[in-house]
Amino acid sequence: MSLTVEMSDRFLDAADEWAEARMEDREAAVETKVEQALLEIEYLVTGATEIAFDVDVEREVIRYTPSADLADLLSEQAAETGLDESTILGLHVDLFVGAFSGDDDRPPNAPPV
Repeated sequence: MSLTVEMSDRFLDAADEWAEARMEDREAAVETKVEQALLEIEYLVTGATEIAFDVDVEREVIRYTPSADLADLLSEQAAETGLDESTILGLHVDLFVGAFSGDDDRPPNAPPV
């Protein structure tokens, strides 16, 4: 199952904050936040420590093929809620996008936020 998730305003705001705090460009920040969120989700479900995904920053979409266990969980949650798997994954991504604020790992020359 390959899923396409639209990045929410909440997600993009978190990526923009990440970019500003680390003096990164938006594309790098978006990729970092996608990786953090998806990896946290997969880790909680399967214990995975590596993932592969595709990000289209201009179109504001994430493409991801979840592990079999995560795909099963998303299918179960979709059946329970009436939402599709992509929407369910998007909700999980939004939940975990703020899990890594990283306030303590700003570069020493970064301006105050």
